[in-house]
Amino acid sequence: MNQPQPEKAKMHVGVQGIGTSKLELEFLVRHGVTHMDASVEDTEAETLLRHKEAAASEGVSLEMIHIGLPRSIPLAQDSQRDRDLDTVCETIENAGKAGLRGLNYNFCIVQHQRTERTTGRGGTSYSTFNLSEFDNEALTEAGRVSRDEAFERIAYFLERVIPVAEANKVQLACHLNDPPAPVLRGVERWNYPVFEGLKRFVELVDSPYHGFNFCCGTASEGLDKPGEELYEIVRYFGERGKLFNIHFRNIRGGLHNFQEVWPDEGDVDMHKVAQVLRDVGYPYMLMPDHAPHHPDDTSPPGVSGRVRQAWAFQFGYIIALIQAVNATP
Repeated sequence: MNQPQPEKAKMHVGVQGIGTSKLELEFLVRHGVTHMDASVEDTEAETLLRHKEAAASEGVSLEMIHIGLPRSIPLAQDSQRDRDLDTVCETIENAGKAGLRGLNYNFCIVQHQRTERTTGRGGTSYSTFNLSEFDNEALTEAGRVSRDEAFERIAYFLERVIPVAEANKVQLACHLNDPPAPVLRGVERWNYPVFEGLKRFVELVDSPYHGFNFCCGTASEGLDKPGEELYEIVRYFGERGKLFNIHFRNIRGGLHNFQEVWPDEGDVDMHKVAQVLRDVGYPYMLMPDHAPHHPDDTSPPGVSGRVRQAWAFQFGYIIALIQAVNATP
């Protein structure tokens, strides 16, 4: 008697931080990558269409781009904030005209923080954070900001942009503040505690176009035991359709002390993460992020991003895991 076959996952390998030159696209295609978040020089509709067509000519689907929020928005600089929100809304409209699925963004009052890189295998180096070596007393331009105030600023942003996203059918995918921590340089991080913070974020606005560029590594960085805690977080937001893109990376360590390592050597079981994503029907990209660096990584002339050795390994690793979870219940 034939056994029922498990439903195959629709998720696929993707990439960010790279452009649409022929050299870059051929690098992707020969490693099995046919979906991307592209680096672009501006966000005019004509530019986005040109990049999308260039990618398509090599068999690659340009699904998303990253947009940088002007600092006036997370810093709540009132008069400038409203003008800059008009520009963000125009970018969303341009993405819709170009047929992009979504936009990835960060809402960071205090931006990405790290301490000195540490040594990894084979001459690579790892992005690292150790609170005991971090100057957490110095304030930034943001001053002191409470978690409630951070959420008020996020709500102001979302209430303005989500209706535009809905009208143009463009997903807005927010990356987690990196690293999550109770307080960094006077600012209470909105995504700490991780599970509670992310729940509060998605509940600010009820819309299928409001969700996450979910980073497995960043979420893990805010957990005491990421090897035990991450999977339920992924399941919760996956079941609710709030995962629009996945940064598929691993860490060693946890809250306040971690290294961003190769996906096969960290504390999280990435095969189990892939199983959870399959089970919730996640249909989008899994991509490398904060890959280990090596001195031989190159940025050839005419290439907008780095062609990293680590990506080749990570692409194959992701493809193999997708095949593995599709082959087993």
